[in-house]
Parts: sequence; structure tokens; C-alpha cells
Amino acid sequence: MAVKVVAGVMDMVSTAEVPTEERFAFWREVTSKVWLPLDARCEAPGETGFRAQVGVGGLGPVQTTVLTATPHSVHRTPALIRRTDPEAFLLTCAVHGRGMLGEQDGRYADYHLGDLGLYDSSRPFLAGHVPGVPASQHLGLQFPRSLLPLPERDLRRLTAVRIPGDRGVGALASQFLLQLARRMDELSPSDTARLSTLALDVLTAALAHELDAPGAVPPHARRRALMARIHAFIRTNLGDAHLTPGAIAAAHHISVRYLHKLFHQDGHTVAGWIRGRRLEQCRRDLADPRLAARPIGAIAARWGFTSPAHFSQIFRTAYGLSPSQFRDQCATVRRT
Repeated sequence: MAVKVVAGVMDMVSTAEVPTEERFAFWREVTSKVWLPLDARCEAPGETGFRAQVGVGGLGPVQTTVLTATPHSVHRTPALIRRTDPEAFLLTCAVHGRGMLGEQDGRYADYHLGDLGLYDSSRPFLAGHVPGVPASQHLGLQFPRSLLPLPERDLRRLTAVRIPGDRGVGALASQFLLQLARRMDELSPSDTARLSTLALDVLTAALAHELDAPGAVPPHARRRALMARIHAFIRTNLGDAHLTPGAIAAAHHISVRYLHKLFHQDGHTVAGWIRGRRLEQCRRDLADPRLAARPIGAIAARWGFTSPAHFSQIFRTAYGLSPSQFRDQCATVRRT
């Protein structure tokens, strides 16, 4: 079985077309080829109708996977470590479902939605889906240990430690990574190197926070990580008509003045960046045949535009057509 990892493209592998009694044997092979060598285990896989699907994408040196599966576990055993060790970290984030269980270095963690978990390929670990749930989905990042600018002896303290995804820096990192998982199919090859750096910066900031060592993160990495979290926050809240610089600054514990400075350094304004992302979402919805019956005003309101006339004006300025003309053009193209 060949698994391709293509920058900006999710290569899908699924058990859907495999006979039920052969699915878990197939998945054991998939597991060690997609990730580092692992021993996959599942109780009575043939009887329970095991199902799994994984999307694999590349962000430069960071491999990204989005896994949806029924309960099972993977074990990094001493024998597998002796056979080969890529000296890599594996970061997991629960996207949907009950969460995950993990164990390494004598610690045991029960992860909930959005929580982050870190594992080191050089030492035995266990990671598993919570038993008794139909299926769950998880995001995984795998990358060389050398890419994190934090001391390895300190990072060892964080393996199999639950990094909460519902508060603090962990929540901001989780938001960014979940947005990344949802948008992998939209990335062009030119996006991937930049997003690889951003993903590592965001992760570094979250881990340094857990270590109570924010000063260990280089200033440029802190800035990039903050901007990545701000962008993810804005994308998550685009539909809020009251998304203002003040609200964004408050959510990230910075001043409005500093927020404007960050965007100015990238050649943007806060309002302009928000408007651009809202227009992108409206343009996507207007081109979607499944939304052809939805009024243009409702689409605009969904993404935070409160005035239909103002939306129509800025849409025409951005794309050279009115919203209705753009929708008609898309419909014409589909019919030809």
C-alpha cells in the first residue's frame, strides 16, 4: 500500500472498500506507514465492524493527518523503537467525539475536545480512542524534535500531559490547529511552508506556556504565533457583526494599539483583513450550488455584513461583479 504525502493536498486512505474481517489487518499496515512505526490494537475488530479513514497532508517538514475512526489504540513499543526511531514528536488534538487517552513516561492523560497531547517517538507510549463511542476524529502533527526551539529535557515533562484546549494559550493554539485541519484541502503548495512555520510557532508558544517559560520562545516566533492565533480567532468569529479590534485585542490580552501595529507590520489593517476574509466566505457561498436558493442578503449577514447595499458595493469593488452577477456567472459555468 502506497500513501502519498502531497503539500497542500489531503491524500485519503479508508477501510470503506475493505471486507469487514480484513479491515483491522489493513489498518495495522496503514498505521505504521502513515505515522511512525506503531502497533495498532483493537478488541474483536471483525465483530465490531471497525472503520477508519485518514487524510494525510504535508506542510513542509510537518506531516498533518486528520483521522476518523472507531475505538482502537496504538502502541510505540521498545522493539519498534530499537528497529527505527525518526526522533520525532507527535502532537494530537481531538477534533470530534469523546476525546483520547494517552500514556508515556509514567503519566496518563484523558484528553477532551480541543486538548493537545505530545508524544516522543524515542520512548514507549500508548495513545487510544476512548472505548464505547461510535467514532471520533483527531488531528495529528508529526515533525522532527529538532524543529522545536525548546530544551528536550523540559519537553520531556510535557509528554502525555493534557494541555487544555478550552482556556489560555492552549485554547488559542487549539483554535489555530483546528482551523488548519478544516482547511487543508484549500491550501496551495505556496501556502504550506509559511503555515508549517506558523504551526510550529503556535505549538512552541503553547508548550512554553505550559513549561512556564515564555521567555524561551524567540521574539519573532512569539509574534508569528500571536498573529496566527489572532487570524484563527477572526476566522472563527467572522459571522459576528460585533467583531471589533477591541474585542480581538481583549481576547488576546493585548492593547488595541498593539493589535493595529501587528497588522500594519504585515501591510494590512485590522478592518481590511476582516473584510477580506468575509468577502472570501461570501464568494464561496455564492458559488456553491447547494446554496443557490439562499438570499444574497442572508449569505452576507451570515458572514457579518449588516448592510446589503454596502456588501454589494464592496463585493463589486473586490471582484468586478455584483453578488447577483457573480452567482449567475457561476451558474452559467456549471451548465456549460
